[in-house]
Amino acid sequence: MNTVRTRFAPSPTGFLHVGGIRTALFAYLVARQANGKFVLRLEDTDKNREVEGSAEHLIASLKALGLQYDEGPDIGGPYAPYKQSDRLDIYQKWAQRLIDAGRAYADPYTPAEVQKFREEATAAKKAFLYRDHRPENPPAWDGTTPLRFKCEPKAYAWHDEVMGDLSTGPEVIDDFILMKSDGYPTYNFAHIVDDAEMEITHVIRGQEFISSTPNYLNLYEALGLERPLLATMPPIMNEQGNKKLGKRDGAKDVLDYVRDGYLPEALVSFIATLGWNDGTTQEVFTPSELIAKFSLDRVGRSGARFDEKRLLWVNGHFIRELPLDELAKRVEFFWPDSAKKAEEAYRHRVLELAQERLKTLRDLPALTSYFFEEPTRNDSLVSENKQLKKLEETEITRLITAAHEALERLNEWNQDTIQEALNQLLETTGQKPGTLFSLIRIYTTWSPFSPQLNGTLALLGKETTLKRLSVAQ
Repeated sequence: MNTVRTRFAPSPTGFLHVGGIRTALFAYLVARQANGKFVLRLEDTDKNREVEGSAEHLIASLKALGLQYDEGPDIGGPYAPYKQSDRLDIYQKWAQRLIDAGRAYADPYTPAEVQKFREEATAAKKAFLYRDHRPENPPAWDGTTPLRFKCEPKAYAWHDEVMGDLSTGPEVIDDFILMKSDGYPTYNFAHIVDDAEMEITHVIRGQEFISSTPNYLNLYEALGLERPLLATMPPIMNEQGNKKLGKRDGAKDVLDYVRDGYLPEALVSFIATLGWNDGTTQEVFTPSELIAKFSLDRVGRSGARFDEKRLLWVNGHFIRELPLDELAKRVEFFWPDSAKKAEEAYRHRVLELAQERLKTLRDLPALTSYFFEEPTRNDSLVSENKQLKKLEETEITRLITAAHEALERLNEWNQDTIQEALNQLLETTGQKPGTLFSLIRIYTTWSPFSPQLNGTLALLGKETTLKRLSVAQ
């Protein structure tokens, strides 16, 4: 049995967002599950659209998510080079093979002539097919004009590992360009040549290519190639589910998510479940679980809705599951500046308390800065709170004074004694926990959210807690 070889072949035309990452991830999982090879290939033949620095960015994105490829432009491999612009002599060789077989010809028409053919087809209410205008005696191809594939129209039926059994008639087969006049191949030609040369067994790509598949099948036959397994990914939809996810809908650079404090393993789990599940109710998967459980036949055929809130929930789950020592390494660059002067043991205790409430690593300063510096008073936290804004100023003073007195009486300062005092306060003040505890939390932290109150006060210390409550009176 042949070794499974999958590839991710992006064009360096911009940043990598979740749609591209999902394609790469699924190809990676198929290869890893079969102990095969995962290949990165850069399809950089459209020089007009290429963005400077994009190739490096694509590589950084894959590595940031742990999608380590076995062969690629920066690490080499047995089928190098892995950048199409470095493979032009290979495409010339395969193009000549088609010319010699009578299956390719030089395109003699100007763009204006081709446009006239299109307009004539529109006037006749017919679909434009270039093969209807195939020249009888084309000139020899010298590389200065496009080289076109001479198709043989026929019906096709094929199996897609995701979409199932598909078929088309001969009317969709046409003479498409193989080599452009600038010497570069088109995607339609280059990817088939590269997949053959690199012995790719599974081609996993987006739905936008499915309409071109019959032409690809025709070219496979003309080249005498056995086609690989084909798997078409449905689109990722926006949060409303009514259109394909675009930049305006939150299709952010995947490295921006990492910079915003999302864990790579959380991103991988979330992206994997955009259109795939293992048939159970399990919602989050570790990378090793994904390798063990993933299968293309469990990928849905309809678009998957991108849910930012669910991504945030998944990220919080993975943060809570991290061992504290590992979390400490991950948050090293997210601490507020004031924390950097504190002792490491104290930061560790703060992190242990905050871990349960962290949704992203970037939340760390808002959740912890008041442990390292005096917070800035922000009365809007009270005035804009649904419950607290109902309280008169005198009532707020009464409750804060009562809290100060109750906590001041404590001989032992720890989470248990503090919680007991807080519970007694509820009885003596007649207030609900949502009101009283929120008020105490705000006046001791001046933060919109914090870890559990008794743990926060215990770590702040008795002196600091009482000082902040005194100022509030």
